[in-house]
Amino acid sequence: MKRIKLLNLLFFFFFPFFLFSQNSQLPDRPFFNATLLNSDPVIDGNVLSDEVWMAVPAINKMIQTKPLFGDESSERTEIRIAFTNSILYLGVVCFDSSPNTLVVSDSKRDADLNNDDSFLFIIDTYNDQQNGFLFGTNSSGTEYDAQIDNEGSGNWTSARQQGGVIGGTNKNWDASWVVKTEVGDYGWSAEFAIPLNSLRFSAGNNKTWGINFQRNISKNHEVSFWAPLPLGFGFDIKRVSLAGKMNGLQLKKPGNLKLLPYVLIQGTHNSVDKENSLDFEFGADIKYSITSALTLDLTYNTDFAQAEVDKQQVNLDRFNLFFPEKRPFFLENAGQFSIGSPGAVDLFFSRRIGISGNGNGSVVPIFGGGRLSGKIGQTNVGFLSMFTDDVVKDSIDKNNFTVTRINHNFSKSRSSIGGAYISRSGLGDNSHDYNRVIAVDGIWGIGKKAKITSFISKSYTPGIESDDHAFQFSANYDWNFWKLMASYTEVGEGFNPEVGYLEREKGFKKSEFLVFRTIRMSEESKFLEARPHIMNRSYWDFEGNLVTSYTHIDNHWVWKSGLEIHTGINLSKEWVKTEFEIRETSLKIDSGYYNHSEIAIVYLTNSNKKVSLTGRSVIGGYLGGNRISNNVTLNVRSGDKFNSSFFINSNYLKSDNGNLNAILSGARLSYSFTPRMFLQSLIQYNNVTNLLSVNARFGLLKNANTGLFVVLNILKDDDLLDYTNNQRLTVKYTHTFDLIK
Repeated sequence: MKRIKLLNLLFFFFFPFFLFSQNSQLPDRPFFNATLLNSDPVIDGNVLSDEVWMAVPAINKMIQTKPLFGDESSERTEIRIAFTNSILYLGVVCFDSSPNTLVVSDSKRDADLNNDDSFLFIIDTYNDQQNGFLFGTNSSGTEYDAQIDNEGSGNWTSARQQGGVIGGTNKNWDASWVVKTEVGDYGWSAEFAIPLNSLRFSAGNNKTWGINFQRNISKNHEVSFWAPLPLGFGFDIKRVSLAGKMNGLQLKKPGNLKLLPYVLIQGTHNSVDKENSLDFEFGADIKYSITSALTLDLTYNTDFAQAEVDKQQVNLDRFNLFFPEKRPFFLENAGQFSIGSPGAVDLFFSRRIGISGNGNGSVVPIFGGGRLSGKIGQTNVGFLSMFTDDVVKDSIDKNNFTVTRINHNFSKSRSSIGGAYISRSGLGDNSHDYNRVIAVDGIWGIGKKAKITSFISKSYTPGIESDDHAFQFSANYDWNFWKLMASYTEVGEGFNPEVGYLEREKGFKKSEFLVFRTIRMSEESKFLEARPHIMNRSYWDFEGNLVTSYTHIDNHWVWKSGLEIHTGINLSKEWVKTEFEIRETSLKIDSGYYNHSEIAIVYLTNSNKKVSLTGRSVIGGYLGGNRISNNVTLNVRSGDKFNSSFFINSNYLKSDNGNLNAILSGARLSYSFTPRMFLQSLIQYNNVTNLLSVNARFGLLKNANTGLFVVLNILKDDDLLDYTNNQRLTVKYTHTFDLIK
């Protein structure tokens, strides 16, 4: 009976595979010649009245990917791009027949522009079809920028990352640039001025950059591109291999030497021991462009007081939780140091530097270090060396962390080959304490549609002599409405990347596959598309025992109104070799073999509205018992200044050994006075640990990630013996001195 029901569900989810069939042809990539300016435009947002812009040829053809795939944009767009010896300029006029309907959901820096009336562009400055710099704005002048690595692709399970970066897209990269906007009866316009010394490129004459433009029109839920993209889930502006070309650039090496000192005052009050402390710190970073493509960064007494705190998690399993990197120094050019499988087998994970692994995530002082990153010809190079101090109370010794990464891109392809050396070495009397990891990796790009990726690695740790290897092979196809993936990963029982991250510490063999289809409906339908898919992830130990098998069968139902509903079933098998307790609780999970199924539903209302809702509910068996999981987020905004989200994540577990009701709740609040002045807070409560945390941040940015920051952190729980009841106020000021202009 169960088998019949399962077959019916499979037929329900995958009937669209057989009912619909679509073909797509990708037109030739567009191109244009760059314009060299003799004079600079006035950057005030007014494009139409500036004679400098009127002398620059306009790009005006944009092609929709949704809702009407292949049609020209419903509104006219005029794009003009030009450059001088030191600045890249872009002026865009977004004509709109109803400018009173323009949507701006958030004006703070790096706010998500997908739900706004917005304009974005990406430049592949090396023309390597893999990497780029992404810039964007909306009608209120929001500044958005990001570094793009490997065409924005990270791990396909990377929804776990909760922000930060795991390869692919680094929104925390902040360049020094300016954008101004204007709203009029014609629509809205924007002017960008991006200093070339904020970018990385190969200097020379008659250079070519990859480039693409994107316009979002909120009232129509419309997305259009200059270089049209295929239809499919995941095809977006980050696909620089499908970008158009800007030819004829005359590029000189820009001078770039910056000094970024900071001063910090931090006061702490502990409510348990009634002690107060006041600390004063100072430090500095130096940034020097050795060439236009190679940058040296030096840091002294590195501080990350302005970084957002982690979102709390409750571990309901026996495996490691993942907390993403959010510290600015380590996020810049993070993609160049990424190797392995992001979020699963990361051979280098920068959170191992300066954050203790003792379970409380306490700060380990970083007293200095340096980073060399960029490109020499077609070869990406990265070198990072950081020195951390000791922390006596946590038994942490001084260490040096070193990473060397080389990755060569083959011209006019999406292929590369590289290697890495990662090391942690004790200093002084602890020089015998070390860990080393070496690795080689490669990507074979098969045209624009497919690629094969792989890595192989070995670790060296005193006392471990065998089974210290790890490798992965993965194949991907993404084209013509299909996304296919298959991979195999093996991690030896002795593999020990101490400066990396392993989702599962013990040795395992892992296979994965994904079959994903996008089906676009007719233009007349209110229903936009369906995305049926199936995936499986299975783990074995080295004795051939199946440890975990997880199969996800789902369909995404998407309406043109912005509503999405995902309906799925999950089938799982789990072998618990040794009984364990769910951390921070007394709920015991017995050893044994478990076979469960569950149903899942995800719902997302129109995020363009002032009030929107997202949620995920799962009901089914879990490790010998039953689980009801509900994750709900309510988003509320007022104009472009105030944004808020209220969330509650609950997991109710019922088993023969007892019950557990784990609830995480909280709120994110943000008010943007201007695009460069904001007030943000993250409030969280965890009923398992009875921990209340408050992180409130005020920022007054000057450029990039510098300016004035005021940060308040409050931690409070019900245990008077663990010293977590404290308040900390930090005031930090960072300034940029351009020593070469």
